[in-house]
Amino acid sequence: MPAQPRALGVPATRLGLRENWQQFSLLVLINAFVGGMVGLERTVVPLIGSQEFKIASTTVVVSFIVSFGVVKALSNLISGHLADRYGRKHLLVLGWLVGLPVPFMIGWGPSWGWVIAANALLGINQGFAWSMTVIMKVDLVGSKSRGLAVGLNECAGYVSVGLTAFLTGYLAERYGLRPEPFYLGIGYTALGLILSILLVRDTRDHVGLEISHHGAPAEALSFWQIFRRASFGDRNLFAASQAGLVNNLNDGMSWGIFPLFFTAFGLSVQRIGVSSTLAGGSSPVFCSASAPPWFTLRSSPPCPTPPILPGERARSAFIDSGATWAMRSARSRPELWPTCSARPGRSRPSQC
Repeated sequence: MPAQPRALGVPATRLGLRENWQQFSLLVLINAFVGGMVGLERTVVPLIGSQEFKIASTTVVVSFIVSFGVVKALSNLISGHLADRYGRKHLLVLGWLVGLPVPFMIGWGPSWGWVIAANALLGINQGFAWSMTVIMKVDLVGSKSRGLAVGLNECAGYVSVGLTAFLTGYLAERYGLRPEPFYLGIGYTALGLILSILLVRDTRDHVGLEISHHGAPAEALSFWQIFRRASFGDRNLFAASQAGLVNNLNDGMSWGIFPLFFTAFGLSVQRIGVSSTLAGGSSPVFCSASAPPWFTLRSSPPCPTPPILPGERARSAFIDSGATWAMRSARSRPELWPTCSARPGRSRPSQC
């Protein structure tokens, strides 16, 4: 990619995975820490509710997932607009700052209300930090490797979810449900925040560089136009939203119900951790590794890369349980996505 002229002594802005491999790898590592924050809860939090706080109602026990999901959805909704206005790095750092109290509140909180409140903060942490890591990776690589960028981001995050679920199960079996398993979370938040402040660079210059490569001005779309198109206006994006809703519904149910179910059948906490690892961290790895290169939201020949909107990529960081990662990571003009999408019965995307 041609370099954009910069002041003397300032690194030139270039697009591509090879050109930005150091920042890209750093963001992969940071997203592993983001995923680990969710993995903290996969094994032990439902058991804390039922065993430590003696909550008999399963509905009340899984209420922490409701607070997490609602707040995360709203955080995703506004994260794009805030990233365009204040910068990706600032929002990433804010996500980590909000996440700092989470392991302390769950590990030492005196009542179940503290756990629910901690999960609301965790929802903000995930909505800001996870969204920014994937958006910044897509910014860095440009139009040719968007699918790979998203795949590596999700792979790192969910591998960390699974491994942390296993480790918390092991620690809970050996030392108890609280607070030892949450020492991991203290380490994740500290490392994630320090790396984000000291080493991560904002990627808005990369967005400007890619925009400069397109001569034709893009159609300006408002926030609510993007909202309608991603949610129900475009049938391909509607299908992605529907699939994301069902996927996250299943994930949320397994998150809250599986530990209680396995405990009722006499499984140890460590074995429950193994089960949570397989449920929460394995399938995204295989999906990322096995998906054909054209079956991604990326522009590959013969589809030309359409111009992007200055605020469209980040504004589309919408609701994980609705518009999913498709809107969060895509950079092309929405009205042109259907013409470049894979269709049933075809071995390649349709011609543009």
